[in-house]
Amino acid sequence: MKSKKPPKKPTKAELNREKAMLKKQYGPKERRLYKRLINRFRIEKPKFWWKERNLLQKIGLIFLAILILIVSSSYGIARWYIATQSHKELKFGATFIPSYARSFGLEPKSTMQAMIDDLNLRHFRLVSYWNEIEKTPGQYDFRELDWQFKKAEAVNATVSLAIGLRQPRWPECHMPSWAENQPMDVWYPQLKTFMTKVMERYKNSPALDSYQLENEFFLDVFGICPDFSRDRLIDEAKLVKEVDPETTLIISRSNNALGLPIGQPQPDRFGISIYKRVWDANITKRYFEYPFPAWFYAFLAGAGKIVTGKDLIVHELQAEPWGPNKGINEISIEEQNKSLNAERLTDRIKFGKATGMREIDLWGVEMWYWRKVALGDPSLWEAGKEALRDQQCNDCYLPRD
Repeated sequence: MKSKKPPKKPTKAELNREKAMLKKQYGPKERRLYKRLINRFRIEKPKFWWKERNLLQKIGLIFLAILILIVSSSYGIARWYIATQSHKELKFGATFIPSYARSFGLEPKSTMQAMIDDLNLRHFRLVSYWNEIEKTPGQYDFRELDWQFKKAEAVNATVSLAIGLRQPRWPECHMPSWAENQPMDVWYPQLKTFMTKVMERYKNSPALDSYQLENEFFLDVFGICPDFSRDRLIDEAKLVKEVDPETTLIISRSNNALGLPIGQPQPDRFGISIYKRVWDANITKRYFEYPFPAWFYAFLAGAGKIVTGKDLIVHELQAEPWGPNKGINEISIEEQNKSLNAERLTDRIKFGKATGMREIDLWGVEMWYWRKVALGDPSLWEAGKEALRDQQCNDCYLPRD
């Protein structure tokens, strides 16, 4: 029986002739479809993107390219900063102001103690209001600030002490009545004397961790203040380092604005405030949510670190409602919840963590306690406690040597 021969393999020339013959069989309709498909994958010539554009289109393309470059670079800096900080412990603290607690009808000592015992907070941003401590020229009453330091010391907590004329809470600048009508060349030397007295009293406290000088000094659109001169801030920063050179000095920068704090004075660290949902009383008469993502603040921190070498902390993370032109205790819980409810508070604390900054002071914890004990609504208190529970670092708050 004869074996079959394997089929002859066509040569390359034969294949090319067959392909050419098949191409001739395409009708006009098929050929048009074929060309349309090929054109879909066509790479346009460079002149299509630039030479054939009019001036307005070219400007738009340049703007788009610059915008993409800026956003991608900013995001890259943000991710770099978050990565460099990730090994550090996350420390949450809170601003505490006795007079603010009293405005809700709360007893300040029990309020601060609840923050220590129930929320397990071990860092406090305290204030030294000039108009409360020196009500009469040359006579100083430190009793209220003393017991706050003692409570912090008793649990190995740390304190960031606000000093200067401008400090947290309205009217921002807390000038005593006896100095209000004096010219600056009269009241300013007295302010420096007061600041010196404050620092000398607390600089040896094991709880003292830092000073925060002149809260949001350049925010001249908010607050009732007699002076915003940079020279005064520079002079006060120099005074702080002369009286207590060992303690960290923090100066807060503007919150949502771009730009870097490269001018004088240069503190040891910078602070930034983060407000997310507020009442717009000027234009829309509605609640307004700032659109900035968490990485925007990481970018501000990272860019500042690159340019100045200084770290950035969140000295105010909004954790209280901002309602329509009234005090919080004057609006209903339903209205308060439009700005901040338990769900938003939980998200806000997560947002603070997502910025990459590792020291965050909550703003408004006193009102959580008021909602709990006076209004019978513990939702904010419990939500805040739950959100902080797994993130708090007690070992981070050790007394200074």
